[in-house]
Amino acid sequence: MADGGLSIGQVAQRTGLSVHTLRLYEREGLLASEVRRDGSGRRVYSAWDVEWLANCVKFRASGMPLTTISRLAQLVRAGSGNEAERLELLRAHQRHITEQVAQLRDCLDLINVKVASYERHLTAGASGDPWHQQRPPAPQEHRIDGA
Repeated sequence: MADGGLSIGQVAQRTGLSVHTLRLYEREGLLASEVRRDGSGRRVYSAWDVEWLANCVKFRASGMPLTTISRLAQLVRAGSGNEAERLELLRAHQRHITEQVAQLRDCLDLINVKVASYERHLTAGASGDPWHQQRPPAPQEHRIDGA
């Protein structure tokens, strides 16, 4: 754009968000500043808008709900004086992500054990299924009548 701003299409390319999603984000109050309009009414995004949207992409990728992003944007739009609330929103999400990372580490540990097991199995030229070889024996039925 001639005035140094970016069109909605350019912002879509830079952020990976669709034009539809950008309009939705604006409508739902997820942007931290009001998007300017040119003389023809077309949106003109600033570099700061693009930076904010890049943060939003990461927030969403990490599972942050749109309502939380909206609240954070509202606080940023309101200006200084609410930094403690912003910090608490981010800390709450940080705790959530930390829990997710711990769960993913547990999953990765299991996958690593299984990969190592199959690698050993294939390297040794062993027969049979290593997954079944690790299975505990089936419990035997116990009869109460002594038979």
